Amino acid sequence: MTAGPAVPTAEEHTERSPSGGPRPRLLRDLSLSAVLAGVVAVVVSYSGPLVIVLSAARAGHLDPAQTGSWIWAISIGSGLTCIGLSLLTRMPVVTAWSTPGAALLVTSIGSYAYGEVIGAFVVSGAVIALIGVTGVFGRLMRLVPGAVVSAMLAGILFSFGTGVFTSLEHTPVIAGSVLLAYLLGKRWLPRYAVLLALAAGVLCSAATSKLRIRLDHVGLVQPVFTTPSFSVAALIGIAVPLTLATLASQNAPGVGVLAASGYRPDDRLLVGSTGLVSAVLAPFGSHAVNLAAITAAICTGPEAHRDPRRRYVAGVACGLVYLVVGAFGSTLVAFFAGLPKELVAAVAGVALLGALSGGLTGAVREGKDREAAVISFLTTASGVTLFGIGSAFWGLVFGVAAHLVLNGRFRSLGPRRRPEAGSA
Repeated sequence: MTAGPAVPTAEEHTERSPSGGPRPRLLRDLSLSAVLAGVVAVVVSYSGPLVIVLSAARAGHLDPAQTGSWIWAISIGSGLTCIGLSLLTRMPVVTAWSTPGAALLVTSIGSYAYGEVIGAFVVSGAVIALIGVTGVFGRLMRLVPGAVVSAMLAGILFSFGTGVFTSLEHTPVIAGSVLLAYLLGKRWLPRYAVLLALAAGVLCSAATSKLRIRLDHVGLVQPVFTTPSFSVAALIGIAVPLTLATLASQNAPGVGVLAASGYRPDDRLLVGSTGLVSAVLAPFGSHAVNLAAITAAICTGPEAHRDPRRRYVAGVACGLVYLVVGAFGSTLVAFFAGLPKELVAAVAGVALLGALSGGLTGAVREGKDREAAVISFLTTASGVTLFGIGSAFWGLVFGVAAHLVLNGRFRSLGPRRRPEAGSA
């Protein structure tokens, strides 16, 4: 297997100032394509998964202030971790809120007092942080074969790739313009292909009266602090499944996306810090901040930048937009909700084509891993949910099981080390 791109550490990726101290290269590494990738990732986040959070808030009978505080907490948590972790690691670390976690809350949050729900959020975040910093999570992930991880990534992105073409059935002008502009951009202006696709889609949406953007009120969110209370019932009914869903369906594929893109993620830092942030922001409503997978793939692929060492800018840009949206809460959420879903699907689809191609290539690179990788791909792409856990996790499980049956041994997750000079 060919090693992934060598990604320097934060210390290596700095210049020295005349005084001898380290000087960040963020401004030098800044690029429009990376910033755009971060913006597209945020648009995808707020145009889909946020609906589940709002559904959970309604199921829990939360008032507008509590709902706004929930949106503020997950947005600020995602923004701070995106910026901090991307700058620290010089990798495009993209975080978000747990979509499977929000989904399970839709059916369970109404059974408990809101203070008990908050207490369960605190415990879940603390447990995830502990599992992360102790290295338990990372040791399990390093047992997964690289081909299976690549196949899981391809399975996650499969529906987004097909979404470009299913959108043609309902809005052929919008989806068609996005696809055509992307292809023309790839031919002559590859760094700005996604920007051209987004611009073409917005113009066609406006021309066909599909934009539904209404900003009736602009104002900052006032976070609401809720004192946590703890009950055995809430810990069992919310904290346990939320922890499992976040680790299995979010953090596992999130680490896999980074590894499949050639990076060497420090699972202790990434999982531990997102769990800690989740626990700190839980009293304001944050149910879980974790590594993203789908939106991360937008920022880790070649569409963000052809140089993997400069893609971390996409993670920083994503975090900055998260902070702005979080500060204004429902005002900007209404803006994202006003974009046609076909436009969001088409733009996300073309933005993820590079990552999808990379996942498929990694999955079939070595012949003896292909059957296990295909099983992982099909399981993940199927969208199956078993025991409340999403298909990405089961793609890993079935792929590893198939690999063991066919090959009888594990292989390490992530790219191999480059051979030393002069070695075979």
